[in-house]
Amino acid sequence: MFRSIFKTSLKGYLLLGLMACGDQLPLSSGALTGASVATPTSWVGVASDDVIQLETQGEGPYSVNLWTVLVGDDLHVFAGDNYANWVEHIEANALVRLQSENLVYDLKAERVTDPGHFEQFAQAWEAKYGNRPRNESVQETYLFRLTER
Repeated sequence: MFRSIFKTSLKGYLLLGLMACGDQLPLSSGALTGASVATPTSWVGVASDDVIQLETQGEGPYSVNLWTVLVGDDLHVFAGDNYANWVEHIEANALVRLQSENLVYDLKAERVTDPGHFEQFAQAWEAKYGNRPRNESVQETYLFRLTER
């Protein structure tokens, strides 16, 4: 009986833990909801969000929760060396949508391949998240600058 109660309690705690960090998990879904708004003059507010949602276009709308980093005036998203679905979609179609709070922005994603720019990104990532990216090879990772369409 104790073992049954323990297992049930453990499952409950795991479920609560997953629900509590849901915004931190890279869970995917479909199209973002909400009307598009003009690109802001500054991304500082968006970059301070813990998580944003980025929608890409594969066979259909595909969105994922991501972290962002501001380098200069440009917002960036990073997949590390993970060739994720959203990375593959961007390579086929650079037009993306970003949702922060209840606002949706129509943007274009441009892959960063310049080592100097990647170093600036790595420093900004460390300042925001407390550690540098695991893989710092700009040729092996997928870093994207988000710009106005």
